[in-house]
Amino acid sequence: MDERTHQRERTGRREFLSQLSAAAAGSGLLLGGTAGAGEPKPDAAPLLPTIQLGDHRITRLVAGWNPIGGYSYMGPHTDRHMKEYFTPERIVEYLQRCERAGINAHQFSRPETMAPVLRSLREQGSQMKFFCLHSGDQASIKQAIELTSPMAFVHHGGATDRMFREGKSQEVHDFVKCVRDAGLPAGVSAHNPDNIKRVADEGWPVDLFMCCFYYLTRTPEELEKMPPIVTEQIGYAFFSDDPTRMTEVMRQVDQPCLGFKILAAGRKCGHKHTVKEAFRFAFEHVKPTDGVIVGMYPRFEDEISENAQYARELGRVEGA
Repeated sequence: MDERTHQRERTGRREFLSQLSAAAAGSGLLLGGTAGAGEPKPDAAPLLPTIQLGDHRITRLVAGWNPIGGYSYMGPHTDRHMKEYFTPERIVEYLQRCERAGINAHQFSRPETMAPVLRSLREQGSQMKFFCLHSGDQASIKQAIELTSPMAFVHHGGATDRMFREGKSQEVHDFVKCVRDAGLPAGVSAHNPDNIKRVADEGWPVDLFMCCFYYLTRTPEELEKMPPIVTEQIGYAFFSDDPTRMTEVMRQVDQPCLGFKILAAGRKCGHKHTVKEAFRFAFEHVKPTDGVIVGMYPRFEDEISENAQYARELGRVEGA
């Protein structure tokens, strides 16, 4: 990462913190509330079906990060749309709405950005559990843990795939060890199912996996060898057979797995029935001890309540 990129990130963090402070001071209300003072909050729904993750029970549907960070996988205009919507106040509100819908976990990135949001949520009584997707050295890991007090730490999938391809898998192993030494459950994320399988086969001390339903980090050489038919391609190639391959690996490993991009980064969101079928496929093809991470963009529809209902209906585990 060059110095200009570092400068942009530092500037973005400063602007975010300034926005957060201004939102709190200017509104005269606690962050995250759209209702006026004295108005009752909606009743919380019962918790969704849960799985065990270390010492924690988390819902099988986890609220994802990408829309919050402006990662639409649809191009720069949609990225900007999401970034403009997810102001600091709206991030807090979004996660409060998730919690009221019965979702009790959120996977976040950018610890420096999210630290004030998590602090605000906790100060307002949230019981939501947070875990961080990250890649960095020992010092940055320790700093992120101090800033956010997460329940777990997971190595970033894109970085995992790149490091494995470059013969630097030991750096991912060192990340896992550092997180475990800090007393937290450690995970590895990947888009390439072979990398998940390798970590499991080599017996790494991993507590969980994050598994992308689509192998989006293929090299140009790998893409040339693939059949020409894809689900849809807008900057990324979403091959329709990828979810089957990844879920096969998820069923083979002992650790709990969290599948992500089950909706092909929005490409399966055109109709409610395709969204529901994506949830059905996911829960029918993973272990009962697995879950899914879904980023939601509730600007136009109540995606939070709809997705929570799909998870409640389709994610039930017999005998649980």
